[in-house]
Amino acid sequence: MIPAAFDYEAPTTVDEAVRILAESDDEVSILAGGHSLLPVLRMRLAAPAKLVDLGRISELRGVREDGGMLVIGAMTTHYEVQRDPLIGEHAKLLVMATDTVADPQVRHRGTFGGSLAHADPAGDLAAPVLALDAEMVVAGPRGRRTIPAAEFFVDYFTTAMAADELLCEVRVPKYTGWHAHYEKFNRVAQAWSIVGVAAAVRTEGHMIAEARVGLTNMSSVPVRARAVEQALVGREATPEAIRDAAEHAVEGTSPTADANADVAYRRHLAKVLTSRAISAAAGS
Repeated sequence: MIPAAFDYEAPTTVDEAVRILAESDDEVSILAGGHSLLPVLRMRLAAPAKLVDLGRISELRGVREDGGMLVIGAMTTHYEVQRDPLIGEHAKLLVMATDTVADPQVRHRGTFGGSLAHADPAGDLAAPVLALDAEMVVAGPRGRRTIPAAEFFVDYFTTAMAADELLCEVRVPKYTGWHAHYEKFNRVAQAWSIVGVAAAVRTEGHMIAEARVGLTNMSSVPVRARAVEQALVGREATPEAIRDAAEHAVEGTSPTADANADVAYRRHLAKVLTSRAISAAAGS
């Protein structure tokens, strides 16, 4: 199918992009990697009056250190995230989750920030970002502001960004020396997660000193499994202790039923996958 007609803008700076958004009275869509937007344009499920392409804004790409934080540009591709040495050293969980995103073609074009701004509850990057206590830096006509990941995801395909704001970068604390794993269950290869679990743990000997766990597709937004984290801390990383902690995985969730799974099945998956993810991360 052919998209409806729209105006096209390709700014080269964040300030220029913000100005275009602020001055647009009609509906505007922002183009990052385009893998979520272009299909709905072609099917005319979306018909914006203007498309703002961020692909020429070089300042939105790349990874750098800022003290105890990693700063990941919103237009950094999945492929770049997978191979960046800083992310691999300090936020391995992001690499492992990104490894499961679609296929190599999508990962070469799709962007880290675009996926997060799209806010699909079945997307694989929001739960790891939430588990790692990341912060989103957004820019708008009122300047820049920082939104904690716990407040960024509001509902299905909805974030805390205003219509005239765009995501610039994601700031992630360094988890140097932590172990991580992302466990995903889907019906077919390269499909969206029916349920996913992002787990990062810091061990001292055989004991779990700290834990971070996030759940994918167990609500309209990613869920932080804090009850699981609390049940793990101070425990020896035995299979029995991990299974006991994983029983808390459904607390605070509100899964929905669809063609892939009903509510009971998703709750079962959350417990099983949480146990697997933590076991893999802790080396149990």
